[in-house]
Amino acid sequence: MRFRLALFAAALLAGGTAAAAAPQADNRYEAKLAKALEGRTAGDPVKCINLRDIRSTEIVDNTAILYRLYNGKIYVNRPSGAGLLDSNDILVTRTFTSQLCSIDIVQLVDRTSRFPSGSIGLSEFTPYSKVEATTN
Repeated sequence: MRFRLALFAAALLAGGTAAAAAPQADNRYEAKLAKALEGRTAGDPVKCINLRDIRSTEIVDNTAILYRLYNGKIYVNRPSGAGLLDSNDILVTRTFTSQLCSIDIVQLVDRTSRFPSGSIGLSEFTPYSKVEATTN
């Protein structure tokens, strides 16, 4: 009986430690996102972006997907289920049009094992443009 009580107490302490560590990890990922968007201002969210305009993508763990366009804009998507995002995953998207939209589903595939690791639903895309320098 004492063993079970000690095991239960240890589990509670471990759970509290993990819960306390989670906000720090989230702050680290938000800081990484902020660094990627440094010197940019947010525009009005859009529902779709053209696939042909996407130069590259980047996953910010547990936070967002960055879509970098050829014109220099970065579109940020904070999907539902962002907690599944892992920078070690590959994004696999099946689209039926020339656009990637907020209703699309993205499958996550582990880069090493090539096994699916989940899927997420995209949300609206928020554009970030470089701030123009003003001359006085």
